Amino acid sequence: MTKIAILGATGYTALELMKLLLRHPNAEIVALTSRENTQPVDLVHPSLTGQLSLNLENLAAEEVARRADCVFSCLPHTATATVAPTLLAGDAKVIDFGADYRLHSAAVFQKWYGVEHPDAGQLGKVPYGLPELFRQEIRGASLVANPGCYSTSAILPLSPLVKLGLIEPTDIIIDSKSGISGAGRKPSLKNLYPECNESISAYGVGTHRHVPEIEQVVETISGQSIQIIFAPHLTPMDRGILTTAYSRMKKNGLTQENVLDALRSFYQDEPFIKIVETLPSTKDVTHSNRCHITARVVGDRVLTISVIDNLIKGASGAAVQNFNILYDYPETTALI
Repeated sequence: MTKIAILGATGYTALELMKLLLRHPNAEIVALTSRENTQPVDLVHPSLTGQLSLNLENLAAEEVARRADCVFSCLPHTATATVAPTLLAGDAKVIDFGADYRLHSAAVFQKWYGVEHPDAGQLGKVPYGLPELFRQEIRGASLVANPGCYSTSAILPLSPLVKLGLIEPTDIIIDSKSGISGAGRKPSLKNLYPECNESISAYGVGTHRHVPEIEQVVETISGQSIQIIFAPHLTPMDRGILTTAYSRMKKNGLTQENVLDALRSFYQDEPFIKIVETLPSTKDVTHSNRCHITARVVGDRVLTISVIDNLIKGASGAAVQNFNILYDYPETTALI
């Protein structure tokens, strides 16, 4: 059994992570942390009643490393980077749900997050935790940067098409719609029911922090400079992301079947990526680690449409997938 600690265990992604790990035959949850709450976890997450009898604890990083083999960090941005060196020194592996180690440049991190990076020496050395694209880098690592949810939904359909030279790497417009859970569990005005119900709103247009992440990863996969415009939207549903990317075709005469065949070939051995003929909806993948992708050709434009569950493939499911790779468990364990 691999002993697990979860840092910041009061949020939505932590709850989904616990549900997945409780059905994992090789995982044992031994510690749950919170800086402000020391209640039994089933009082914070009532759906865990009778399944997990642990108290939330405010533990030092040294104690976490002493108890656990693998640490899943669901802490806010920059918080993981302050404790990761101690956890790694204690021989614990770390999977970070935040953005602390996703970007390669400290200057880019400071530009988009507005603070200096607490562990800048690690940037560029940590594998990006999207197994479909970086499986070999993840295998054998001690620290993994779990992807952002919007980023996952955009990177998976776009990376193969840019790499294969089917679409232009610039002039890519990405339109994403996410459920309210993507904003986290902490109350805020925009997430109140009267504010978001029966309404859809754009936010973070041109300023969303997943922009440099998407560009960096697609550039890494394709070897080409990428330029995107990203427009995220808050949608009145609990969970799910639907992303439509509008790209200009690079090869004249490209057909819808050409694009679908290219995607099928690229992901043919991936258990969680499904290339579909029909236009997908978020309900097709709810509570699953799957990503459904389709494509359409309209004039000289290639449209890719993808759907994921933002809390599973966009967060906790991807983390468990990374955990399975790190410990050489079958990659689909607890996910199918």
